[in-house]
Amino acid sequence: MMPPNVPRVFPLRAAGPTELAAPVKTKPKRKTKPKTKPKVDTDTDTDSKQRLAPMYRVLIHNDEVTPMEYVVQILNDVFRKSKTEAVGIMLTAHHSGVALVAVLPLEEAEFRVDRAHSLARTRKYPLTFTYEPSD
Repeated sequence: MMPPNVPRVFPLRAAGPTELAAPVKTKPKRKTKPKTKPKVDTDTDTDSKQRLAPMYRVLIHNDEVTPMEYVVQILNDVFRKSKTEAVGIMLTAHHSGVALVAVLPLEEAEFRVDRAHSLARTRKYPLTFTYEPSD
């Protein structure tokens, strides 16, 4: 509270013809951040649908050198197939020369094929996987 002998000072606003000048209370000015332009999305795609990564089919090719048990182990460890699925895939490749292992996004297909190849090469097996675009 102010001492009684100090006069209070308020800014005045202009009075209209029928009203008296009255004090105007003003808020203190806040420091504001400089205004920035809003970010504009330059993407030309107007669809609101999300685009899915293109899928690739991973295939295993038969060879006469790699043991069947090792093929099942690779399918189980690298491609996360159950033992029953892995045996079925291995037998299909053995009888028909090639079998579908999985349908995966490109990066994952590349990664798993490279991993399977490197594991087989450390054991000196010519186990071969390929990937191709899925229809």
